[in-house]
Amino acid sequence: MNLVIDVGNTSVKTAVFQNNRLLEKQNFEKEKFSEKLEKIQRKYPGIDNSIVSSVSSGEKEMISTIIKVFPVMLLDHLSPVPFKNKYASPETLGKDRIALVAAAVNAYPAKNVLIIDAGTCITYDIKTAKEEYLGGAISPGLNMRFKSLHKFTSKLPLVDAKPEAQLIGNTTETSILSGIINGIKMELQGTIEAYSSQFEDLTVIFTGGDSQVLSIPLKNSIFANSNFLLEGLNFILEFNRTQ
Repeated sequence: MNLVIDVGNTSVKTAVFQNNRLLEKQNFEKEKFSEKLEKIQRKYPGIDNSIVSSVSSGEKEMISTIIKVFPVMLLDHLSPVPFKNKYASPETLGKDRIALVAAAVNAYPAKNVLIIDAGTCITYDIKTAKEEYLGGAISPGLNMRFKSLHKFTSKLPLVDAKPEAQLIGNTTETSILSGIINGIKMELQGTIEAYSSQFEDLTVIFTGGDSQVLSIPLKNSIFANSNFLLEGLNFILEFNRTQ
């Protein structure tokens, strides 16, 4: 039984897998980590392995807490992964992006896959049918765009995100919503079209915390998967068992 831990900038996601089946997942604030870990340990005494992916500083305390309970694999750019990493600066590649590519290898072997993760940032990652990771793109996420308009101007208000926005805004608030919501959706659609023109039979995975707010028309080759990153971390952990 595996425990998967994804440490973000503000929160922690955990998942318990048994035989590659997701049994439970949680999302909570970092401050509650010790409390939550203790509850997971009591509920799942069969956990015998764990993996931690962190895009945040200060995870050393968490690691020291976990290692007292379970064997721990700390994901980094040197970790064995089930794909060839052709990123020019692998040491700078986000661990979340590594996990997403691993999930694509697991779920869609021998296929061209574009993974779009709509979180704090929006990341685009391409995995080829030869199981090669080429790289992708990073752009500001939904809330980052709203906060930037408010912070770097003197009069624009901080607007709450909504899933839909009219094309022509007739107030400052609706104009901001139009610019950000419609702008991101057009970015998503344009990026998918650009990748589709270069990679044959492209499969697109749309995941991340803002994927529901930024809903795009899902075609036969586009799939939504909210657990994709967690599944990727579990696959990396299983992959390393056999190394």
